[in-house]
Amino acid sequence: MTTTASPQPSRALSFDRAAAQYAAARPSYPDALFDAVEDLAGRPLRGARALDVGAGTGIATRRLLDRGARVVAVEPGPGMAAQLRRDLPDVPLVQGDGNRLPFATASADLITYAQSWHWTDPARSAAEARRVLRPGGTLALWWNVADSTVPWLGAQEERLVRFFGVEPGKLGRGIAHGSATQGRALPPDLDFTYRRVPWTRSVPLATHLDNLGSHSAFLTTDDEAARGFLAEERALLLAEFPDGTVEEAYVVELHAAVR
Repeated sequence: MTTTASPQPSRALSFDRAAAQYAAARPSYPDALFDAVEDLAGRPLRGARALDVGAGTGIATRRLLDRGARVVAVEPGPGMAAQLRRDLPDVPLVQGDGNRLPFATASADLITYAQSWHWTDPARSAAEARRVLRPGGTLALWWNVADSTVPWLGAQEERLVRFFGVEPGKLGRGIAHGSATQGRALPPDLDFTYRRVPWTRSVPLATHLDNLGSHSAFLTTDDEAARGFLAEERALLLAEFPDGTVEEAYVVELHAAVR
């Protein structure tokens, strides 16, 4: 695998200016995901020393804590890190990224990348994960992706593709069909197992639009154009969901490898 610089660092750090919106609107992860992580790791999360890399505002960090893991959060963005400190003040937090983990060799049972592996240099981060994981430790990468097989989400996907002029897989929110490894840059020398975890959540329309607007594609585009798109989207979705409650459908795509 060719080593390159971390992809699009300006996009990766664009989340800093929307940290509060991100924390309030982004979806969490279902219990079934963490059941799958435990199954693939061959051990319970309770008591595991976990490093949540690219932790953002702590959405996955909180769920790992709920399962009893001993979590250290790793986040490069100062705005996202500040939000995490506000929301989870008792969680140890290191400002950094997966390309150079500031942890001792063979010191972690689990390294997680929730919605963040694609912002790394995969070759460097894979080497660091192998170094820091204990023998038998697990590297778990996962993404919440919009289930575009659901008709209204498929239609929204088409509108987003037209607006941004990019392929669906480059929108920053993923797609729930096609190759399991599409766009994932998985390390070829690690034996990953793939699981899909479908789930849904019901949210107010305003939360759905804030979720949409918190993606990097919106955060790095013209503000006026983004506001215009989201206003049009609001009108379209009110016709679809006249009570103002949106049923979002996701598939969590999990890739896990045991060292």
